[in-house]
Amino acid sequence: MATRASARRPVGTVTRGTTNPNRLRRMDRWIAAVHGAELRRAAEPVAVDLGYGAAPWTAVELLGRLRTAAPRTRVVGIEIEPERVAAARPYEREGLVFRHGGFEVPVPGRPLLIRAANVLRQYDEDQVAAVWERLCARLAPAGGGSRGGLLVEGTCDEIGRRHVWVALGPEGPRTVTFATRLGSLDRPSDLAERLPKALIHRNVPGEPVHTFLRDFDRAWAAAAPYAAYGARQRWLRTVRALTADWPVTDAPVRWRQGEVTVAWGALAPQG
Repeated sequence: MATRASARRPVGTVTRGTTNPNRLRRMDRWIAAVHGAELRRAAEPVAVDLGYGAAPWTAVELLGRLRTAAPRTRVVGIEIEPERVAAARPYEREGLVFRHGGFEVPVPGRPLLIRAANVLRQYDEDQVAAVWERLCARLAPAGGGSRGGLLVEGTCDEIGRRHVWVALGPEGPRTVTFATRLGSLDRPSDLAERLPKALIHRNVPGEPVHTFLRDFDRAWAAAAPYAAYGARQRWLRTVRALTADWPVTDAPVRWRQGEVTVAWGALAPQG
């Protein structure tokens, strides 16, 4: 029988905690753009920065960026390492608190957003589905015209130039977004090293994500003449070409940010 202490033990393991200011800016801006309306409609919009790391910068920045879209949003930063929570407490302010916890997401009610960036990188691929299921079960449910809460889980490099993330609702995975600083990109498959854990080991022949990145590179090469007008124009032409064969779910207003979002079902692992 579990003891009271073990019942309270956070679910998960300690991450490396690497963090830098502005590392998650691309992810945050995307969340504000695509999920801002849900946050605005909510009576008590709560967002969780799960596994914010050794310093609280990502949680502080998330509050500021979400409030540009939904001014009443509150952010809870959650870390499994007690020392990191203690170090973050001096940064608490109106709308921002820090709590000790893990995948159980110890906040009252059910949040409208859980962001878990660079958290599952250290886990085994076969652990991902269970973590997703646990986190999705904590999201605000759909209903009354709302699609419910959003889980954004993915990976980026240390200075935020390249990101790939999966967006999930209460029902499960919805989309995969690839985002990059266009001036740093040699070819789209450079983003493969930032695939989230559910996909990174599937970048092999025969898997949809491998085929997608191959087609992305081919479209990028075909759009080379547009490079004369800048990397953004080349990217726009590339993504437009991808829409002929892949279910791209966003529009040029997002492509211009160096993003492209694809339906999860098109990239989901085989078997």
